[in-house]
Amino acid sequence: MTAEIIEISRLALHDQVASRLRTMLVEGHIAPGAKLNERELCLQLNVSRTPLREAIKLLAAEGLVDLLPNRGAVAVKLTEADVLNTFEVLAMLEGMSGELAAKRITDEELAEVRALHYEMMACFSRRDLSGYYRLNARIHTAINDAAANPVLSNTYRSITPACSRCAFAPTRTRRSGSTPSRSTNR
Repeated sequence: MTAEIIEISRLALHDQVASRLRTMLVEGHIAPGAKLNERELCLQLNVSRTPLREAIKLLAAEGLVDLLPNRGAVAVKLTEADVLNTFEVLAMLEGMSGELAAKRITDEELAEVRALHYEMMACFSRRDLSGYYRLNARIHTAINDAAANPVLSNTYRSITPACSRCAFAPTRTRRSGSTPSRSTNR
């Protein structure tokens, strides 16, 4: 891991560090099972250990990191059963989100979903898998928001980080130039 310095604004620093680490984990820049080296991550993110450790605790609560007593943190390595179980729950939540959103969505929310869809398809055409998956996740979140059910939204947001890692994982092993497949598109 190289020590490339990435500037982060100081407002809600541990949340910003968590966001950056989440992206690194989901996109495979930190491999499943890899130990999170605090010294290297602090250098790379240009932060002290305190916000980094707070961020790691947040990611552990999301199921992206395992905290090992007296040994630090490691990126979660998901089993096939973990992936299947997670997607079973996600399928139910997204089905309910879609059903409620169909009844409650505003014209503005619908326009936003359409705009995101067009952006996502542009990423697909350019073979920009990272952009494609990020926009796909934003579409699903927008539909969930349009369902206007706070309990559903909180439950959905608690499971989506782990699902993002599952959905993104196949792209790390594909050869350059391939496109997203239906099986990995949530």
